[in-house]
Amino acid sequence: MLLLWFEFIACSTVIIFCGTKLARYGDVIAEKTGLGRAWIGLILMASVTSLPELITGISSVTIANTPDIALGDIMGSCVFNLSIIALMDVLNGPKPIFSKAEHGHILSAGFGIILIGLASISIMSNNIIPAVWNIGLYTPAIILIYGIGIRSVFLFEKRKISAFVGEMAQIARYKHISTRDAAVKYVLNALIIVGAAAYLPFIADRLAEEASLGKSFVGTVFVALTTSLPEVAVSISAMKIGAIDMAIANLFGSNMFNIFILAIDDIFYTKGSLLADVSVNHAITGFMAVIMTGIAIVGLTYRLERKMFLRLGWDAIAILLIYFFNIYLLYSLK
Repeated sequence: MLLLWFEFIACSTVIIFCGTKLARYGDVIAEKTGLGRAWIGLILMASVTSLPELITGISSVTIANTPDIALGDIMGSCVFNLSIIALMDVLNGPKPIFSKAEHGHILSAGFGIILIGLASISIMSNNIIPAVWNIGLYTPAIILIYGIGIRSVFLFEKRKISAFVGEMAQIARYKHISTRDAAVKYVLNALIIVGAAAYLPFIADRLAEEASLGKSFVGTVFVALTTSLPEVAVSISAMKIGAIDMAIANLFGSNMFNIFILAIDDIFYTKGSLLADVSVNHAITGFMAVIMTGIAIVGLTYRLERKMFLRLGWDAIAILLIYFFNIYLLYSLK
């Protein structure tokens, strides 16, 4: 058991370190190529920070044959990403985090609710939803909605992105790093994350058996927390340069991409429809993520002017309470 925990912590450390580096070199590439940090945060960085979820999911359903770890990682990452908002709220200073955010994030949050809700209903439907060539019909629906969502968010935010890019282009922070050097180190860190993330489901599967915690619980709490740590690094880094909208866009974008990963996992899972072979408990986490996203939308719309308790706004407190309540429910149902 001690060796298993050591392996888990070692994988976590690698993902944290390389995830931080990946975010940094992604930012360098954005500056050097002129793609813009806002677009990187909104779409590209969201998919990059979800790379551990992608690799963990594919290896879980193919090599390790632990679909519950894959689903627990995806759904758990969604709720954990939203809980990062509370951490950002604490670090933001005297005003709530959403008081400085753009209303445009409501669009990506809304698409996140649609995607997570669709996945949760599909889990509860179990074998009712038919499969074609071992692929559930929810998979093409998720891919289509994700594509529409990404295009809609980009078109809606186009003017704001252009303004942000123009503002940040005046600050050349990476003169000492060449584009080639950044690209090489970006790929290197990505490959290391791939290796660590691919090994993670094997550790989690053995840990679930040894500790008798249940695969859905381990996947949702431990694996999801580890694979979501790059999101923490990117969001905190974005806050440090004053790009709060980049940080928030990364979190909502990551949740959209996480459900897209679910569709990819279903394609790689050859034993049938993926969501027909997992615990229904994952639907609980999905609906909790929907509630947490709804709270975030309320916070973005209402815009509190001051914090309530322990440097947290009421919306951040509510998000945290739902997150811990979800962990309690899964532990009780393990």
